Amino acid sequence: MLTVHHLNQSRSQRILWALEELGVPYQIVRYQREKTMLAPESLKKIHPLGKSPVVEDNGLIIAESGAILDYLQETYDPEHRFAPQTGKSKQDYRFWLHYAEGSLMPLLLMKLIMTRLGKPPVPFGIRSVGKLLASGVEKAFLNRQLETHARFIEAELAQHSWFTGNQLSMADIQMSFPVFALLARGGVNDLPNLRAWKKRVEKRPAWQRAIVQGGPFDFPDG
Repeated sequence: MLTVHHLNQSRSQRILWALEELGVPYQIVRYQREKTMLAPESLKKIHPLGKSPVVEDNGLIIAESGAILDYLQETYDPEHRFAPQTGKSKQDYRFWLHYAEGSLMPLLLMKLIMTRLGKPPVPFGIRSVGKLLASGVEKAFLNRQLETHARFIEAELAQHSWFTGNQLSMADIQMSFPVFALLARGGVNDLPNLRAWKKRVEKRPAWQRAIVQGGPFDFPDG
């Protein structure tokens, strides 16, 4: 049986969702974040990078969300229900599958780091400097970049219900983590299409089953 090495409140929630949509049986090995919010060292026993998600299937150990979703679709979706095969939808699928972690998520990770520069575990004596540095980076670069990306995605979702058209695909599953983070932490207002997409995700029975299996997955809206 396929095994998911699952870290709480992490990208591995996407893999559980994909498996529930596909109807593939799986088992979960659970890991909890350290106080630093990093993954525990025990994950390095599964994959040298010590990150989640990692899946084991038929003797293969596969890391990276995009690679895992590609593998699951190619292996367990022979009818291509979750990957468009022709035309613009196929190109959109490829774009969003890579854009999620290649362009959007690095900005959101930087935003998260900036918000923590003035807080523990940063040493007390340099927190004020860290806070000033973070504020400068956000105003000069980060906030404008996130605004640009948010407006781009908002405009794309004005055209159809899902990222590759009117049917859910693995691209939506890949985009779920950064979109949830963007809505919660991006600091961009007035995104009705993105919020409507998020509600559609949350209403899907497979998403709800994945939450039961993987535990709470929540970015407080902001």
